[in-house]
Amino acid sequence: MCGRYTVTVSFEELVLHFMLDRRPAPYQPRYNAAPGQWIPAIIGGTGGEANRLGELRWGLVPSWAQDDKSGARMMNARAETAAEKPAFRSLLKRKRCLIPADGFYEWKRIGSQKQPVRFVLADGGLFGMAALYDTWLAEDGAKLHTCTILTTAANELVAEIHERMPVILPREQESLWLNRTVQDERELLPILQPYPAERMKYYEVDPKVGRVSYNEPDCIDPLAL
Repeated sequence: MCGRYTVTVSFEELVLHFMLDRRPAPYQPRYNAAPGQWIPAIIGGTGGEANRLGELRWGLVPSWAQDDKSGARMMNARAETAAEKPAFRSLLKRKRCLIPADGFYEWKRIGSQKQPVRFVLADGGLFGMAALYDTWLAEDGAKLHTCTILTTAANELVAEIHERMPVILPREQESLWLNRTVQDERELLPILQPYPAERMKYYEVDPKVGRVSYNEPDCIDPLAL
C-alpha cells in the first residue's frame, strides 16, 4: 500500500521534471502527506499544451458514488486489477495523473514496536507515482476532485517491510501515462511494474511521522541513534 509520502522539492523543480505549465499553481512541500488531504497532482496537457499541476483530495470518490464517503477506503488501487474493477476501469482509459513525490513511508515491525522508514530513490531524485482521478458532483452542484494511488507487488527492497508498494513510473514512461490520447490498456498495464530495487534505498525516521497532523521538515531526517 501507500499511506504516507513526501514531496519536498521546489515548484521550479516540479516544473522542470514534469514539463509543467509555469503559471503559478497551489503548491507547498509536503513532509508527511496522508489520505484525506489535498495533495499536488499532475494532469497531462491537451493539444500540445504543457502538463498542469493542481490539487486532488487523496481517496477516490467515483463520479457515480451516492455520497463522498468512499474516499477513506479508496486511497489505493491495485494495478493488477485496475482494468477490471468498475471504480477504476474507465479512469484507467481517460483519467490518469501523476502524484509527484521524493519518498514514501512504511512501518517496519520490530518486536511489538513499529518503526517508520522512508523509501527514496538511490540518487535522491524526484519521481511520479501513477494515479487515477475522478470528479464527484454533490447535490448542491459542488465538485469534489479526488484521486487514488496505484500499487503493485513490492520489489525485493520494499518487501523487507511490506508486500505492496506504489507504482513509481520510470521517467521515460511518465509522458505515456499522462498522454490522454492513449486509452488502450495493453499499452498502459505493462508499465505498472515494481520499480527496480537496486535504484532505491530506505532509512529509519522518527516515529513522529505517525502523527497525521505533523508535517515538518524534520520528518525526513534520518533517525539519530
